[in-house]
Amino acid sequence: MNYKSLFYLLTVALTGGICFAQTNPTAPKEDFKPSATTQQGQQYPQVNSEGCVRVSISAPQALKVQLDIGAVKYDLVKDDKGIWTGECAPQDEGFHYYQLNIDGASVPDPGSLYFYGASRWGSGIEIPAKDQDFYGLKDVPHGQLRENQYFSKTTNSVRRVYIYTPPGYDKDNVKRYPVLYLQHGMGENETGWGNQGHANLIMDNLIAEGKATPFIIVMENSSVNFPRGARPGAPQAAPAQAPASGQSAPAGNAPANAPRGPMGGFDFAGQFQRILLDDLIPYVESNFRVIADQPHRAMAGLSMGGMQTRIITLANLDKFSQIGMFSGGSISMDDVNKADGFKDKAKLLFVSYGSRELENRKMFSGGPFGGDPKVNSDELKASGINIHFYVSPQTAHEWQSWRRSLHEFASLIFKN
Repeated sequence: MNYKSLFYLLTVALTGGICFAQTNPTAPKEDFKPSATTQQGQQYPQVNSEGCVRVSISAPQALKVQLDIGAVKYDLVKDDKGIWTGECAPQDEGFHYYQLNIDGASVPDPGSLYFYGASRWGSGIEIPAKDQDFYGLKDVPHGQLRENQYFSKTTNSVRRVYIYTPPGYDKDNVKRYPVLYLQHGMGENETGWGNQGHANLIMDNLIAEGKATPFIIVMENSSVNFPRGARPGAPQAAPAQAPASGQSAPAGNAPANAPRGPMGGFDFAGQFQRILLDDLIPYVESNFRVIADQPHRAMAGLSMGGMQTRIITLANLDKFSQIGMFSGGSISMDDVNKADGFKDKAKLLFVSYGSRELENRKMFSGGPFGGDPKVNSDELKASGINIHFYVSPQTAHEWQSWRRSLHEFASLIFKN
């Protein structure tokens, strides 16, 4: 698999940025209702029991309006009042980004709530899932999803971080907690796991059911900024000035001794690794009641964040004992043999994918993803490593795969 193909996969799967035109599907079942992501007081967007999304917008002067979702554009139909309405084919359960295309201009749907993805704020739609109960808002004790700012010496800027503290954190001023550093995917930011992923609700429900050890979750922005015209593997010039608040500098500016990424030498993790180790972890351990040692520190991420997790943890096994990679590659026996002390230091390794991702076997034939994840996992398990391989049923490279992955991972980590 070449690097251009990898970027196509990550970009299209996360954002639906490259689309193919399609005629409207056959008549859908007429039981449409507003979605959980429809703005309060709005009638559209709607979802039916088949997973079809229906949108409607007033654009009397427009010549063509389309619904852009799942890498496909669906034509809408205009009525005599200039209102365009239409729907898409059934989508997988869970959350999906989408947008409207009006005479060639891609715009958010004014009827939906907005989410950060595709490196911008835009529309999102929730398709009700049969297993949505595990991230549902219930009458249970709730933790806090806190927005904090801290100064990073690495970027010479004030950065934003979201931190989940479990129920009871503010009532007991003595108890200390393990901590998970949880990363988003390409084109997303530190808001993703709270907004799209419902990480706080997943944890609240697991803790209430006694299925997870209470721990703190730290969610920061590990975005990689690829300069215009740059290609993975090409050397990058140092930035002329410090990046803006909350942004990472191009990953190509990593120091010479930083672990190399999977993109032909273009390092996905060097810049964020320095932020994480030199700024973020010290900030968290100075301001929150965490157990500040390797056995009680974990890292995980989805897609690009999983790749970053792989790079950073393999290079820093003295810092992290629990590792989670959701649709972000895998760790092979060769990786283990090259990482000094892996078998003793890594107490748990978790690798997951959506079932539809695994159907594309060519994606795992070496290259950036590190080989077949199931084969790698079986080999590691046979060698005595505590590894869990999870497959999300009937989902692809999408948030429902990662919500389920966090739910499984969170129930396993920090267990004696």
